[in-house]
Amino acid sequence: MIGPVAITEGSAWSDHLVVLPIVLPIAVAGAMFLMDERRRELKAVLSLVTMLVLLGIAVVLVGHASEAADVYRLGNWTAPYGIVLVADRLSAMMLVLAAILGLCALVFSFARWGRAGPRFHGLFLLLVMGVNGAFLTGDLFNLFVFFEVMLAASYGLVLHGSGEVRIRAGLGYIAVNLVASLFFLVGVSLIYGTTGTLNMADLARRLAAPSLSELGLFEVGCAILGIAFLIKCSAWPLGFWLPTTYAAASAPAAAILAILSKVGVYVVVRLSLLLFGEGLSAGLSQTVLFAAGLATIAFGTIGILAARDLTRAAGYAVMISSGTVLAALGTGSERALSGALYYLVGSTLASGALFLLAEILQRGRDPAEAGKPVFADEYRDPFDDPEATEVGRAIPSAVAILGVGFLVATLMLAGIPPLAGFVGKLAMFSGLTGGAMTASAWGLIAALTLSSFGTLMPLVRLGIFSLWVPSDDPAPVLRAPELLAIAGLLLTCMALALWGGPVLAYADATVTWLAQPQDYVRAVLGEGGGR
Repeated sequence: MIGPVAITEGSAWSDHLVVLPIVLPIAVAGAMFLMDERRRELKAVLSLVTMLVLLGIAVVLVGHASEAADVYRLGNWTAPYGIVLVADRLSAMMLVLAAILGLCALVFSFARWGRAGPRFHGLFLLLVMGVNGAFLTGDLFNLFVFFEVMLAASYGLVLHGSGEVRIRAGLGYIAVNLVASLFFLVGVSLIYGTTGTLNMADLARRLAAPSLSELGLFEVGCAILGIAFLIKCSAWPLGFWLPTTYAAASAPAAAILAILSKVGVYVVVRLSLLLFGEGLSAGLSQTVLFAAGLATIAFGTIGILAARDLTRAAGYAVMISSGTVLAALGTGSERALSGALYYLVGSTLASGALFLLAEILQRGRDPAEAGKPVFADEYRDPFDDPEATEVGRAIPSAVAILGVGFLVATLMLAGIPPLAGFVGKLAMFSGLTGGAMTASAWGLIAALTLSSFGTLMPLVRLGIFSLWVPSDDPAPVLRAPELLAIAGLLLTCMALALWGGPVLAYADATVTWLAQPQDYVRAVLGEGGGR
């Protein structure tokens, strides 16, 4: 059994390190918006350096979070009155995931998509800033602020590259997320009106011994907030928008958008275990999350079986990943949840790689042959100026390289040995069968098994069509930046399997930390703030 994580204030440099994942990207993005749009090479270099620095910071925070939970108090105001940022095991792990995915998506964009429209790099860094802020924030109001920054940037990235399909999907995406933001704001308002605080640690402290005079109104606020988060993590039936939107977006935009649904999953895991893990409405919330998770897995599996192109299949794979974590959380098994967090990391990276692979494999294919809806301008060249040609040396034997990459992504998403998808599902099975077998345990095991077969078969079919079926179209051209991006994501997936023991141990310790909310409360509020 892994003991609780030690709680310290940390050294001065580490305290300031916590705020850099927010300050650095927004500062660079602000500078980019002031630059002439023709200085694309400079913007690309700045974006690349920023993402590399963010990855280094995230790795350092993961190492420090193994020993301490860093709390950064802006303006040195103590919680719950001031704004706090908290870097613990879970948030640090998610920062690394966002940095790796963002870095590879950015490198992929260097080949062509970074020049398909204005302000790509600034919007990209703003989205990264919003994602990092959502992972680090310690109060609900700033969570709302970071969500809105993240979503505003994602609107521009979804529409990046123009085209009728992107505009249609983007408008629907904007409408859905505006409704979700309204639910978010209403829920936060009700919680603040009944408790007088939005600091997560302070809420956990007050709910430990609830004395709320308007308990029913507080629970209504939590329910409304839960609906907003389930929309954002694409849980069925609230996640109907995701496959269409992600399939319409450009490849690097779709790859980085894969982390957005995981922000919603992160918040659900964080608040469920921090606020309701042992007390108020715990049984009800677990039942709802388990049912939503199973329904999302089922919907995603059926969607992949029906998908006729790789981009939509990748979107449904993102939904299955989110549903797996929600269902594992709903079972109440700590070991199953740690396996689900491990699976979340690998499946998110593999989904991002599949979006990138799909763009190359479907490039130049006839829309009707590929099974996509035919729109006049969907497949036109997105570049308006004659200088915006593809960048990077063409890679020989591209079909063979793409085939290997597609195989790795497929095995990862389907949970087939020996990759990390199988390790994650095996860890979940071990956690579910380690004690008394309940109906929820059997249900999740059946759902994960069926989703593996339901993912493998259609991806193999789509891969055969994309790689083996003869076509009059020219062979796909793979550029050096595209190869680096795809290789980075897939090699990380393979590294997760090779070092599965230490990563699973980290996930186990993360869930142990989350299951002891009093440690989080003490870290944020001080020694006197515990339960």
